[in-house]
Amino acid sequence: MADPQATSVESTVPPEAIEFATRMYGAARQGDVEVFKQALPAGLPANLTNEKGDTLLMLAAYHGHADLVNLLIEHGADPNRLNDKGQSPLAGAVFKKEDAVIETLLSGGADPDHGAPSAYQCIAMFHQQEKWQAKFDGAPGKAQSKTEA
Repeated sequence: MADPQATSVESTVPPEAIEFATRMYGAARQGDVEVFKQALPAGLPANLTNEKGDTLLMLAAYHGHADLVNLLIEHGADPNRLNDKGQSPLAGAVFKKEDAVIETLLSGGADPDHGAPSAYQCIAMFHQQEKWQAKFDGAPGKAQSKTEA
């Protein structure tokens, strides 16, 4: 049985808008910076979120596109926005061992304490404390994200 809420939302969003959003999510996964250099100043929401709660930033971070992560943050994307599973872009970047993305997220205000598991927990799980512990401890965004209720 279909979710009545999902059907309601889908019926109110024009098919062209859904198609456009789908293209933007694909461009984020592929790291197509040029698309976003045009779309963000033209009004594309930097925190556009898909049906799983993944933002453009989350998709770009998970797929290793530090330059796009930086551009999105410059246009107001929240580096601490969690997806529907409670995962942060920083934790995803640690999981994928995307060093340049981790650096970009940290300098952009990502909080290593935020999310479940947090990025701190991820560096422990993946034995990366030696590499990241000190940078996480000194991160500008550490303990700055809002606590989820």
